[in-house]
Amino acid sequence: MVGLDPLTLDPRTGTPAPGGIAVMNATRYKCSILVVDDEPAILALLAGQLGSEFEVSTANTAEAARTKLTIQPFDIILTDLQLKDSTGTQLLDWVHRHTPRTARVLLTGTARIEDAADAINNSRVHRLVLKPWRIEDLLTTLRSVARSLLLERSHEQLLDEYRRLNLELEHRVQERTRELEHALHQLQMKNQILEKMALTDALTGLPNRRAIELIARKELLRRTRTPAPIAFGLVDADRFKQINSKYLLSGGDHVLTWLGHALQGSIRATDAIGRVGGEEFMVVAPATDLAGAEILAERLRSTVASGETMFHSTTIRVTVSVGFGVALAGVPVGYEQLRELAAAALAEAKATGRNRCTIRVVN
Repeated sequence: MVGLDPLTLDPRTGTPAPGGIAVMNATRYKCSILVVDDEPAILALLAGQLGSEFEVSTANTAEAARTKLTIQPFDIILTDLQLKDSTGTQLLDWVHRHTPRTARVLLTGTARIEDAADAINNSRVHRLVLKPWRIEDLLTTLRSVARSLLLERSHEQLLDEYRRLNLELEHRVQERTRELEHALHQLQMKNQILEKMALTDALTGLPNRRAIELIARKELLRRTRTPAPIAFGLVDADRFKQINSKYLLSGGDHVLTWLGHALQGSIRATDAIGRVGGEEFMVVAPATDLAGAEILAERLRSTVASGETMFHSTTIRVTVSVGFGVALAGVPVGYEQLRELAAAALAEAKATGRNRCTIRVVN
């Protein structure tokens, strides 16, 4: 629209399209305007004057205008004060009550203060234009109305998006806090959600490498104050290159997404799992001794081995190798040491046939 900030609207709803403010060369949206007057010559004149900048529809009675407004929304209504079957103020009052998002402009040949006050106070008219009008003044008025309308709708969308993001964030916080055992862990997970763009793997929705390492280091720090066993696990998809070769990257991504969900559903509420790269996942299991690690590792392996996923009507099955490093209560251990122990256990599981679990304990 000439003279307006570059706002992009959805032509079906009249509301700003996702993204709100668009660049100048984006597709522009012509505001729709319903012109109401009982004189055919004036309707034709206004349609010709406004057609280059607005999508113009016309009606010669208030009843015809109400019918059109019931069938489809209009951004602006421009009506004469005197109509055959009603007055312009009565029509605009109906518009205010039934289609309040339509901007209301009154065109009148009288300049009485009482008429202006009645139009503004009772019919909530946005603008008052006097007859005879100058086309430049009328276009300037309607451009101003359209600008305000688009900016208001853009603002509403931004507020709705802000509320949606807040609700989404609150939902994520609630989901994560139910899984946490202690207040410190809860605080950490809330911070992870607030930093979801930096700490979430985009493909699987699981914590990424940085996030799962932060969780692991926090658990090791807590363990120094309250001695307890702890286990780190590494899970790697077997022969994943064959899946990528056969089903291409899209198929590989599909399998990784399914695998992430399957693994996440196999851990306890107190555990955490993240994708550390490629087809490798890391599990942090606090308060887990050798027996607990064996049970958890086998549950991860068997869940994947017994499951399947569909990709383009093809059933895909995959197995994983699992390696766990365990530090018993009272045994000091650092992050790198325990992770390397899990990596060595994983390498052993791979070397001895895959689709199996290996557990190693810190000496």
